[in-house]
Amino acid sequence: MKIAISSTGKNIDSNISDIFGRCPYFIIVEIKNGKTGKVEVIKNNNADHVSGAGIFVAQLLAEKNVNAVITGNVGPRAVDILKQFNIDVYNEKGVVKSILQEFINKKFKQ
Repeated sequence: MKIAISSTGKNIDSNISDIFGRCPYFIIVEIKNGKTGKVEVIKNNNADHVSGAGIFVAQLLAEKNVNAVITGNVGPRAVDILKQFNIDVYNEKGVVKSILQEFINKKFKQ
């Protein structure tokens, strides 16, 4: 499973960004057997688009084979694109590391 988290910074100690399409970074984490694996940080080059930033980001995350997104707010058009690619959306606030661990605990609870 791959999770993309909208982030205000480049590491897991950053806060989750309140905005999906215009967040500065995405932290993409692979989870295998309830444990974090590879972590990739990508700069959101779509943040400065005049319109449709969320749509472009949703398509980018689909190309990266993301299964779920953790973020603050997502616009309705971006949600539609994410749904088309079967990407689940979770609205959260807080520090990336903590929310990621909570997500793993809930999702992979034995």
